[in-house]
This record gives sequence, structure tokens and C-alpha cells, in this order.
Amino acid sequence: MGVLTRVMAGLALCALPLSTWAQCGGGFNAFKSGLAAEATTRGIAKDTADAFLSGVQQDPKVLRADRAQGVFQRPFIDFSRRLISQNRIDAGRANARKYNSIFDQIEQRYGVDRHVLLAFWAFETDYGAFQGDFNTANALVTLAHDCRRPELFRPQVFAAMELFAQGGFDPRRTTGAWAGEIGMVQMLPQDILINGVDGDGDGAVRLKTSAPDALMSGGKMLQHLGWRAGEPWLQEVTVPAQMDWSLSGLGTVMTAQDWQERGIRARSGSLSNLPASLILPQGHKGPAFLAYPNFNVYFEWNQSFTYVLTAAYFATRLDGAQIYDAGDPDTGLDGAAMKRLQTKLQARGHNVGKIDGILGAGTRAAVQAEQKRLGLPADAWPTPTLLNKL
Repeated sequence: MGVLTRVMAGLALCALPLSTWAQCGGGFNAFKSGLAAEATTRGIAKDTADAFLSGVQQDPKVLRADRAQGVFQRPFIDFSRRLISQNRIDAGRANARKYNSIFDQIEQRYGVDRHVLLAFWAFETDYGAFQGDFNTANALVTLAHDCRRPELFRPQVFAAMELFAQGGFDPRRTTGAWAGEIGMVQMLPQDILINGVDGDGDGAVRLKTSAPDALMSGGKMLQHLGWRAGEPWLQEVTVPAQMDWSLSGLGTVMTAQDWQERGIRARSGSLSNLPASLILPQGHKGPAFLAYPNFNVYFEWNQSFTYVLTAAYFATRLDGAQIYDAGDPDTGLDGAAMKRLQTKLQARGHNVGKIDGILGAGTRAAVQAEQKRLGLPADAWPTPTLLNKL
């Protein structure tokens, strides 16, 4: 499947200001020269920049990986069943015991629940077993040169240069994910500079080989992104047979009492007294969850709705939650049909982003609006019925 990271949903090129266009594309060697010149204006020594860039090469495999995001076309039930296995659950619980004292420190310092970090650790690298074998310097410079998301990756190149100057990065040997993330929980160079923590006390931050370093750094990063200590992030609920389904989705936030008045109940335990949104990943006949404020922090790590929901749900499973009730969702759309739907939605004036067959936030909002207009259950789950009516 490859590493699933928050950088996979960067801004489209058309959204870039003109000043950014000059910072990508063109001859690769000339582009590297431009990076070296800019590095010196950022306070990076010329010798450091030259040494970092001297052996960097364009990597076509990185560009192929960047374009290959078919896994995100899978609906939540299929996607979550693919990522969550009993082996991953067992390994997560074993690692929770093994690093219990580290997780205690993380929860005390950063307020991030251990199960949240365990879930990211599992999905990103299978608890450190598969961290990626792409040369990180090549990957970062290749993606900075590519004109899809230079505003994201160009600063990461300079951050990697700073890590290199500090002795924490080897442009020839450092490897990781295709999108430039490094280590057991897959952090970009800027995140490492800001949030890297020496968790094992050996005087260095080694995210590839030290689980304490990686976990502490991940905890600090989540706190930096806005994680709220001691609060839940996701809870499975049951829904009534009938309600105003247009209230579902992250765009609507209500109190637990508001949801209870509409027939929403916790599948186990009770609802938390926090603002929450009702999530129906496969419509009103499928699984149902309430997402609390911490759920929004997940989108700072990864912008794929399906990945975020699966990671958040897996964290609850590691914390003892039961397997979700899959229900009996209406038949959805395959990738090709989803692209046809997106094309029709776009023609009706909806901003669905790229026509990619992925049911992202923009497509969900457009689907919900059209369902409401057509008198269909407005649960944001696209079906062949909706496609035909459009």
C-alpha cells in the first residue's frame, strides 16, 4: 500500500500564486542551483547546501508513487478491514506493554493518548518494520521540482539541509517514504526540526532506530497540532431509522444533548459532553461515529478522510472498543463511476477538487447538497441512484 501521509493531499498547482511557479520545473540541475542559492539566503552555509545537493538525482519512482493513490478509492469498510488485522492489534498491545513507561511520559508531557500513537505507528510503518527505502534527499528535491506541490516540499528541502548541518541527516544514506517522511512514525524534516525529541536519552534524535525517540516526537507533534489532553477523538454510535441526515458530516457540530435528542446513542458507554459531528462514512445504513474536537487534529497528519477515520477508529480498538457494526450500506460507486459523478457535480458548479474517483471532503459536500435537492437521504454517500438522477 505504501506510506499514507498527510502530504498526499496538497494543494493543486492551479491554486499557487505566480511567484511560486518560478520555484519549480525547468532543468533539474538548474533547479538544484536555484535551491543552493536560496539556501544561503536562509542562513545555510554554501558548503552545506552544495554538499547536500551534489549527489541528488531526480527519482521517477517518487513521481509514480505520488500519482498512484488508488487505495483511497476504497470505501471505509473495505479500507479499514484491509489495514486492521488481529496481528496489528496484538502487536499494538504488545508494544503498549513494552514501552509503557515511554507512553506514560508522553501522556504526562503532551497529553496524547498512547493508543492514538500506536495506531499511527502501526499504519505508517507496521511498528517500525517497513519505513520505506526511497532516498529521502532525492524524494524531497524531486517533489520540490515537480510543479504539483512545490509550496510544501521546497521548504522541506531546506529543513533537511538544516538536519544535515546538525548531523542528523545523511543525503546519501537517509531513506524513508516516497514523500520524504522519515522514521517509525514518518515525520517530514520540518516536523523533525520542530518536534524531534530525544526520548531514550542518548543525546540524539534517531527516529528510524529508536522507538522512544519516534513516539515522543510523534506525541509532541500531535500536541503542536492542537491535540487536547484527556479528551476522546471518536466514538461509535447508533442512529435512528429516520432523522435529518443532512446534519451528518464534519460541517455540523452539536452537543451530545443535541445528538441524543435526535436519537443518537453511544453503542457502549455514554456520549462525551463535548461538541461533536456525526460521521456516516458509508451512509445512514452503515457504520456511524461521533467525531470530537481531537478528530480534527488527524487531518493535520493526513488529509485523506478514509485514512483518518480508520486510524482514529483503530486507536479506539486498541483502547478496547468493540468491532464496529458495519450495517448494510447501500451499494456505492467504483472508481470509474465516482469520476463520472465528480464530473457531473463539477458541471453543476460544485467544487469537488481533482476528478480522481476519491470520495473526499469536497465530493462529500457536493453529494450531500445534491441529495438534499433531489429529496434523497442527504447522508453524503453517493449511490448509483444519485448518479442516475444527475
